[in-house]
Parts: sequence; structure tokens; C-alpha cells
Amino acid sequence: MDTPDFIPPRSFQEATEALAHASSLYQASVDHLRDRMRRFTEGENLPRRVRAFYPFVRIQTQSSPQITSRLSFGFVAEPGRYETTLTRPDLFHDYLLAQFQLLLANHGGALEVGWSNKPIPVHFSFADDEHFEGQLSSDRRAQMRNLFDLPDLTTMDDGIANGTWEPAPGEALPLSLFTAARIDYSLQRLRHYSGTRPECFQHYVLFTNYGFYVDEFVRLGRQAMQDPNGLDIAFIEPGHVVTPRVGTDPNRWGQGSSPARLPQMPAYHLVREDGSGITLVNIGVGPANAKNITDHIAVLRPHAWMMLGHCAGLRQTQQLGDYVLAHAYVREDHVLDEELPLWVPIPALAEIQTALEQAVADVTGASGTELKRIMRTGTVASTDNRNWELLPNNQPQRRFSQSRAVALDMESATIAANGFRFRVPYGTLLCVSDKPLHGEIKLPGMANHFYRERVDQHLRIGLQAIERLRTMGARQLHSRKLRSFAEVAFQ
Repeated sequence: MDTPDFIPPRSFQEATEALAHASSLYQASVDHLRDRMRRFTEGENLPRRVRAFYPFVRIQTQSSPQITSRLSFGFVAEPGRYETTLTRPDLFHDYLLAQFQLLLANHGGALEVGWSNKPIPVHFSFADDEHFEGQLSSDRRAQMRNLFDLPDLTTMDDGIANGTWEPAPGEALPLSLFTAARIDYSLQRLRHYSGTRPECFQHYVLFTNYGFYVDEFVRLGRQAMQDPNGLDIAFIEPGHVVTPRVGTDPNRWGQGSSPARLPQMPAYHLVREDGSGITLVNIGVGPANAKNITDHIAVLRPHAWMMLGHCAGLRQTQQLGDYVLAHAYVREDHVLDEELPLWVPIPALAEIQTALEQAVADVTGASGTELKRIMRTGTVASTDNRNWELLPNNQPQRRFSQSRAVALDMESATIAANGFRFRVPYGTLLCVSDKPLHGEIKLPGMANHFYRERVDQHLRIGLQAIERLRTMGARQLHSRKLRSFAEVAFQ
């Protein structure tokens, strides 16, 4: 086996030193794989199988923690040995440093860092836009499997996040919801689906199901870049098309080109220096897309994600253009039934709810009874059947009535449920675009008028809600409602 020269595990009492050592181990592994892959693509016949490993971080505790803060993370539940594999310390530097610091503060002792026994798939070692295998003949590509480790899906499941993972005898307990290989898999998927690099994603994420919101976000993002004193430093679009803020280094981010065709779920990023900017993703229509993109964004550990989209109003008293603030969800999307049973409640999170309600008041200028007139708080049902109205015998209508649902869409419950599953704070603010139970279906003229009237305001409400969440502070956002009683330490 052709591996990097072995470096034994080391113990650290300082978080910065532990992270620096993990970074050097990771870089040594990646450099080894890239060098051998380059030689292989140039035609060299490698004599041995090539392998390099993810670094790990481990903590061993002898007693239960004495937690005095209100944090819902940063400590392990009981005495034992805990560890996780690490990847991309460059991308996750600030996040990992914060987790290391909390572990040492809450438990004392030391962090042990070394190479794990988990190999890095060679595809996950490539730099951005590197595609070594594209230069290979079919015969050489077939040889890759015998020389390099390829992605192994058996190491990438979500058992830890789902609460179904069981340790083998003598195996350490997990520190993180995601293993390094699972994270790397999602980083690759994010590039594919969003058309942008993982490092562009910000801590606050908005999802929408209509391109009109994207058009307005792009307009606002480019406009923000004309303010030399603004906190936003770059606006990044699919294809890594960068508009830097005036007065900043235009070469800092590099420059890509607009793709010939937009990716399946294009992402747009209003970037801040500390990552506390806003990412908007157009997920399109349907719960499958909603689950897919949130499965992958979750590994970036955002501070919050929220759905801004359109819905069918189910109550006679609602008007087109009214808002619905979801405080409960009926899940008929069927895409998460295996991972998150339907008997699991998806609670509303007070911090998100308050921020969205206050943002509606701020942007519309409404208060009191007028605010209640234009924004209804209630249950949102999400279905995977876009033509639910055509089912016989009024079956869906009866269920939605029994659940007290006030609005129906196809994505919100999925996004909220995946937020709950992955411990990412979530919220939903929808806008009523039709009332099919009351004869007000979407027609081209009506829809165009509705879009012109409401899209700009709805997006500004979402942006204002995020500004309130930023002011509140990220640590207050990560609710204990999202954490189980046998929880991993990492946020």
C-alpha cells in the first residue's frame, strides 16, 4: 500500500494547535492522492494501491459535563470516548475551531488528533474544477478502481442524524452528525446542483420556488455592491460570476462565466466577510428537490434556513397576497418518511417565528388587527401531488380540513422537517397565490398581477427577518428543541 509517511496521534490542550495539526494531516493526505493521480493520468503504471486517510479528532471524558451556559451543543452527554473524521479544514476552519474550543472549555483534558482508518476517496481530493479522470481512456478508468479508493456509499449514510446509528463493540461514539466522507459527498453535490462553490454559501439561507424572487434578489445584490460602506462584500451567481463591492479587490474571488444553462437549483450569494450573509436557492417545484438540496446544505451547518414561496390558501377569508406564517406542518410529501417518521412533531421555533412576524410588520407597516388581517399563523400542508384538487371523493380536502391547515404547498414541510432532522433552525413564510377550493385558480393575467404586487415585498420581508436573526446572534438561534437527549457535541 502506497500511503503518506505515518505520523502518530498527538494530544492538544489548545484548540488552535489541534486544528492546525488536523489541517496539516489532511493536506498531506490530499497532496499524496493528487500526486499519484497526476502520475497515473500521465501514463505512469503505479506499482501499489494508493491510499490516504481522513484525520480524526477524539476526546475521552471520565465524568459528565457541568454545563453552565444555555448552549445546546459543545459537550458530550456522558463519559466515554467520542470522535469524528474531518475534511476541508480550510472551508470549516471557523466552525471547527469553535467546536474544539467548546469541547475543551466544557470538558477540560485534551483533544487527540491523528489519521483515522477511513480512506479518502480519490475524487474527493480533487481541487475545484479538477477532473483528472476526464483525461483517461476507458481502460485506464477501469484500472482506477484497483489503484485508488472510490466513494463508498456505505460510509455516507445519515444514521447519526436520524438517531438510528448503533456503535460496533469498542467503537467510539460520534462527535458530529456527519462523517468526513458524507460531508465531501455533499460538497460535490452542491457544486452540481447549485452551480456555485460550497465556500460561497452563507450562514443564512432562503429557499424559494419561483424565479421571480431570484430576479429581485439579483437586482438587490448587484445594487448592494455599489455601496462602498456596505457590509456585503461580494455577490456571487451561478458559474462563479462575481460582482465585488466597489472599492474592494476585484481579483480576490476570481471570475467564472455564466453557464449556458442554469443548474437544477441555482444558488445566489450575498457574501459577508464572516459568512453571515444570505444565500438564496431556487429549488423549483416539489418536495424531492427540497429534500435533495437541504440534505447537502446541512453539512455546511447554517444558522437558519427559511422558505419563501407561494401557496394555495385554504380558507375563504384569505385574500390573494396574504401571508401565512407556518406554526405546524402536515407532511404528505413522502420523501422523508423513512428518515423521519410521521409521528415525529416538527415544532415551531420561537426565534424564527418572532423574526418573521416582526419583519412582516416592519416591511408592510401593519400592526395589531391589520397585521392579523394580512398574515395568518397556522398549519401548512405539503403534498407531493401537484394536482391534488383532481383526486376523487374530496379525500385530500377532508384531511386538510381535519388538520386545520390554512395553506398548501409542495416544499415547506420538507424543508422544515429536514431542518429538524439536521438540527438547522427553520421557518416558513408563504404568500397566497390562489384559492382552488374557492374557485380562484391561477390564471395567467391574475398570476402576473399577483407577482408584480407581492414578490418584492415578500423578499424584503425575508431579508429583514434574517437581519433580525443576525442581530439576535447565532448561538441563541440553535434551539434545544432540535437536540435529543443523546446528542452529538458539534453544532
